[in-house]
Amino acid sequence: MTAMTMPQIRGDRTIHLTKRELEVLSLVIEGKSSREVAEDLYVSKRTVDFHLANIYEKLQVSNRVQAFRRATSLGLIPFELTGVRSQ
Repeated sequence: MTAMTMPQIRGDRTIHLTKRELEVLSLVIEGKSSREVAEDLYVSKRTVDFHLANIYEKLQVSNRVQAFRRATSLGLIPFELTGVRSQ
């Protein structure tokens, strides 16, 4: 699996998110629950939660909102993808 190298957060720490972590993060940012993300990616909810825990650790955050803010500020995900979900 390839990893994406991104700007540093603290000191000389560089962010590396895998392709799957970026997929999970993008779906979460769309407002999907862990269960919905799991269904979309054909994995278990536990697998999604595992990826989220890794994402939170790498971004040094503790929830989805913080992950969204940090990921957009670091350019991990394009701002256009972060629009409000139409209802």
